[in-house]
Amino acid sequence: MAAAAGRPPCLFCQIARGSTSTDLHYAVRSLFMPFYPNSSLLLLYYFVVSLWDNALLLLSVQDEMVVAFRDINPSAVGHYLVVPVEHIPTVKHLRRRTEDYHLVNHMLNVGKTLLARDAPESMCSRFGFHQPPFNSIDHLHLHCLALPFIPRWRQVKYTTLGPFWGFIEAEKLLDKIRPFSKVTS
Repeated sequence: MAAAAGRPPCLFCQIARGSTSTDLHYAVRSLFMPFYPNSSLLLLYYFVVSLWDNALLLLSVQDEMVVAFRDINPSAVGHYLVVPVEHIPTVKHLRRRTEDYHLVNHMLNVGKTLLARDAPESMCSRFGFHQPPFNSIDHLHLHCLALPFIPRWRQVKYTTLGPFWGFIEAEKLLDKIRPFSKVTS
């Protein structure tokens, strides 16, 4: 989905396209290849620095489907965002389609890999999405949290408020958008 006519692309679209002031300093495939042996396009970026509104952004992973980076205002010991390259406004725009299911599953796998690599000491993690009207930016993004929350009161932002409000765990979203299996007779 493209940006609306006359409006600039959202911040996450700019990051995904590399059209911010992002500089790629170091690319290494070897660390992610054990987790994605069949991926020919996966790039792992260690030190990608971007100054955007005076905030430091470290881009960690980019492949043909997603980019992932540390949250500039972390709510937990480890806090990444995994963002699809294609602009999808919110979880409400996902359907029971194979493409949507595979995208969210890929986002979750990338997030789990990042936390396993960068926060192995964390005994607990959470993966999920804010649902409208609680999302801060209209571009789908998976929060990958290596707990504990810092400060503890931030856990309120990641509370489920029923099936249609608040924060939805990634696994629950996958259940909601899992394509129906075809019935063969």
